[in-house]
Amino acid sequence: MKITTVLRKTLTILLLLLFLAVLGAGTCAGLLLYWASRDLPNIKRIADYKPPQATTVLDSTGTIIGTFAHERRFVIDIKAMSRFLPMAFLASEDDSFYSHLGVDPFAIARAAINNFKKGHTGEGGSTITQQLIKQLLLTSERSYTRKMKEAILAYQLEKNLSKDDILSIYLNHIYLGEHAYGVEAAARTYFGKHASDITLAESAVIAGLPKAPSSYNPFRHPQAAKNRQRYVLGRMLELKWITKAEYDQAIAEPLVYWSMPDGQEGAASWYLEEIRRMLIEFFTEENLRALGVETRKYGEDYVYEAGLTVHTVMVPQHQEAANLAVRQGLEEVDKRQGWRGPIAKLDANGRKDFLEKSTFTPMDLAGGSWCKALVKEVSAKQAIVDLGQGYTGVIPVSKMSWARRPNPHVSGFGGNFISDARKVLNVGDLIYVKAEVEKKKTPAPKNANEQKKGEQQEPESFDPQSVGKNKAITLSLQQEPLVQGALVSIEPRSGNVVALIGGYQYGATQFNRATQAHRQPGSSFKPIVYSTALDNGFTPFSIVLDGPFSYVNPYTHEVWRPNNSERNYKGEIPLYLALALSRNTCAVRVAHQIGIDKVIARAKQLGLEPNFPQELAVSLGAVGVTPLNMTQAYAAFANQGLGVRPRMVSLIVDAEGKELYRQDVEHWQAITPQNAFIMDTMLKNAVNTGTGSRAKIEGRFIGGKTGTSNQARDAWFIGFSPYLVTGVYVGYDKVQPLGRTEQGGRTAAPIFKKYRMQVEDLYPVEDFVKPDNVTLSGNFAYQSDMPYEGNRATEGSIQENIGSDARETGEDLMRQMF
Repeated sequence: MKITTVLRKTLTILLLLLFLAVLGAGTCAGLLLYWASRDLPNIKRIADYKPPQATTVLDSTGTIIGTFAHERRFVIDIKAMSRFLPMAFLASEDDSFYSHLGVDPFAIARAAINNFKKGHTGEGGSTITQQLIKQLLLTSERSYTRKMKEAILAYQLEKNLSKDDILSIYLNHIYLGEHAYGVEAAARTYFGKHASDITLAESAVIAGLPKAPSSYNPFRHPQAAKNRQRYVLGRMLELKWITKAEYDQAIAEPLVYWSMPDGQEGAASWYLEEIRRMLIEFFTEENLRALGVETRKYGEDYVYEAGLTVHTVMVPQHQEAANLAVRQGLEEVDKRQGWRGPIAKLDANGRKDFLEKSTFTPMDLAGGSWCKALVKEVSAKQAIVDLGQGYTGVIPVSKMSWARRPNPHVSGFGGNFISDARKVLNVGDLIYVKAEVEKKKTPAPKNANEQKKGEQQEPESFDPQSVGKNKAITLSLQQEPLVQGALVSIEPRSGNVVALIGGYQYGATQFNRATQAHRQPGSSFKPIVYSTALDNGFTPFSIVLDGPFSYVNPYTHEVWRPNNSERNYKGEIPLYLALALSRNTCAVRVAHQIGIDKVIARAKQLGLEPNFPQELAVSLGAVGVTPLNMTQAYAAFANQGLGVRPRMVSLIVDAEGKELYRQDVEHWQAITPQNAFIMDTMLKNAVNTGTGSRAKIEGRFIGGKTGTSNQARDAWFIGFSPYLVTGVYVGYDKVQPLGRTEQGGRTAAPIFKKYRMQVEDLYPVEDFVKPDNVTLSGNFAYQSDMPYEGNRATEGSIQENIGSDARETGEDLMRQMF
């Protein structure tokens, strides 16, 4: 009896102690949980989370030009992914994802046992929900407190978001190496395709990356990536999520790693950089607020993280043609300045080092590309160069004849050619070269109608397959230009800037001369003067005096005596000829007679932006303007007097597809249709018989005007048809003369023609529309409601009146003109 009583008391005490222990443990656990949950982050940050996304810029065809991103991420819905992608991630990271409540006790226990067996911590038991919590709300600190907070938050998140939402956020947020955030970026980076097109085998590779993106990077460690893929596929097979046949097929599938291009690079980079600058300037805090966008980011941060889609009007064919024309044109201009010397002069050790490091193949010269070469032998007739890897080349003296010593006072157009290669190159010189091939002539057509422009011969092309180490490649000497330039092309009916090139090569500089260089347009400003004159009593046949002119400034009393470039005068000539021959004294006289204030008002009506002083020098293009703005001003001549706002961006939508910005076509009546048409006839004459003759294209109706600033520091040509206006500028960044005889007609007009010859076939042949109240007289027009001036002359009589010196044509005349 006593024993029973003792046992009963003992049992009671033990139960009481056990109860107290459980109560104490529960209390401690509760206090610990309370303490851990006191300062928990709000999971609403995940529910409302908008991850940084890359902004994508598209050309007019919908093709990607490039992207802007701090984190290269493209958020997509889970339904837009290959069905294998989420499956592979779950098999690898959290196979019980759809059954647990945010924390998986069995996974934690399994990881603990495995870590105990291995003798170190290497396997975790965190669910995908916990991983998301750690990445978005907590730190990577290794502590029990952090793990407790992680578990609490994971449970809360599972109560507030659906499983699909949690998985979608995870798959779009996770870092997967190579600057790729999320599965869409990873699919583009590693397999050159979208996440919707990823195969089972490829899904397993991507799903294997989260554990160690660098270690399993398939570009750097393809075997490690393959081993990890096998593990992921094995887990999927073990879980019976795929069949044995699917497993075997995925294991056997060849893995081809390549990246989807981020953009078009090259020529498109000029356009893309201008778009980037425009977007950053546009998305200010004030503008975003006005657009109703709720964000704490603005400027560059907003552009790089908002996931915008920017639709531009860039036409790839135009952009490529413009870039090629500018590069070739600047190379030709630069060669006329003379040879500045080799890239470097290498000693014996330098030559040995160059050849040992050379990776040259004939493909390096394909498509007109340049490569470096080492001069190893020079004679009067040629230079022998070493290209590396056993390949040699020969540069005949005829292919370096341009390489005279620089002299700004000597023309590069004729004479002064090099006839001895030893005056140019020396052994050990490191130089740029380009492959040369003979032109392949085709049989002459039976009659002129069978022959189209540009079809007389096949274009030159170097075939890398046709050369070997046993035969020297024929090369030409090249030199990277110091002179720079720009080209802008606008469709006047829409304002679309279809091409924009800001220099010789993007990357060497990001300064965009098309939009940022304010340079004197010279005589290309004169059409604005003559357009004003047509509304103030002048006609194309009005006689103006080309003779000495002096002007005394009434405020400063300074005397200004403008001159023609060739320092001679032609006497009385008609207005149309004064424009075609670009006579300075005529333009100044006309501006003085009608009033410079009216000329400035006309410039503003046409869209020119500078603040023009009330000075007569304005009439000769003395005020700096950008090539884009100058090209815009000519749009009214091309399109029946309608000015147009240039348009590079047509539409911007945010990551949800909401329209943020749209630029519609914006026109205004800058000048009358009659004024525009009369100017068209005069400017066509300037191209057909005047200073712009090098821009003439057979079978096309083109008007235009050359321009050259003082001392030939800037050369311009603005040319147009009813469907396209193109402006070309050439000059040094550090203002200096381009050289003797370098003028708009010689320097800029050929670039215009190179470009337009490549894009004219995109448009039907079209002449300017003659409006009502305009009468044609020969090649020119005048308004029918204006009086027929007594001093108006016919084209034939004009030539007799101005004397023999004004009847010079062809190259002789071109040497005298702007």
